[in-house]
Amino acid sequence: MNRAIKWLSFIVISLFVSTAAMADEASLQPQQWQPIQVEAIAGNIPELRGMPINPQLQLPASIPEDANETVLGYLGATDTIAFLVYASLFAVIALFIIFIIVNGISRLDDGYSGKLIKRWSGLSISVHWLGAIACMLLILTGLVLAGGRLYLEPSMNQSSWASLVGLSSGLHELMAFPFILGYILMILMWAPKQIPASYDLKWFAVLGGYLNTGKKHHPDAGFANAGEKLWFWVFALFGGLMVISGLTMMFPETFVVTKNTANTMLLVHIVSTIIITAFSVVHIFMATVMSEGGMSNMTSGYCDENWAKQHHNLWLKELKQQA
Repeated sequence: MNRAIKWLSFIVISLFVSTAAMADEASLQPQQWQPIQVEAIAGNIPELRGMPINPQLQLPASIPEDANETVLGYLGATDTIAFLVYASLFAVIALFIIFIIVNGISRLDDGYSGKLIKRWSGLSISVHWLGAIACMLLILTGLVLAGGRLYLEPSMNQSSWASLVGLSSGLHELMAFPFILGYILMILMWAPKQIPASYDLKWFAVLGGYLNTGKKHHPDAGFANAGEKLWFWVFALFGGLMVISGLTMMFPETFVVTKNTANTMLLVHIVSTIIITAFSVVHIFMATVMSEGGMSNMTSGYCDENWAKQHHNLWLKELKQQA
């Protein structure tokens, strides 16, 4: 674990030092959706950085001024956007809490064996937490930028709201870089273990055995079960879209995009955010609450043998054959 902490510290410090200058070069902030006259925003920072009534992505003067009305129409549904972003976090959390109260969690049939099996390397743990911490901060700051105007500002004074939005905006851009690094490393390192297999269908058929039906189901699973594979590929696809759309909006002149392209990227970013946020909540609950003994995987790198037997039997069988 000490080695993992050293790896994580090295990666994070190196990343922030090397990308601080890049963050300063960003000429656009994704939440600036409409051009506003300087005279109209004096003392009204929330209008510039919050949820504008007539959204339109503000770009440097050098960017061509074409705009697709359909895209602007979708972006104009600010109430709906804010609701979906918040629901992807809080509604999914509420549903999981209800599910756990009604169904209970998946406990180890035979308890803990006391025999530990190495599952993740120190580097993998560091990469996971690098991406995970950055992702959570992006989600939290995204809540402020996407729906704070509707759900937070009414209960705050103007100065506090402006400070919160300014902090969220800066942190959102800064966290993009560790997220990108974590995303790339996770895809490269873990993709070979996420290939779908025929037995994954049986896992989905019984929802991994997590439903408390009175009969115990422990479907076959390799190193990653079907649910983990689904999360990985959803993250690979929509995480990639978040990275591409985010960089395009932050550096429009670098990527030579039109205003319409930038607005489209904003829409892609919002949709990807809603999907990633919902799946992140499911992933966190499954790892920390639903599966007894599961959290140690990404804290120590080891799992109990009975946990491996119950949730990843094919992987455990493979390990024993190699021993």
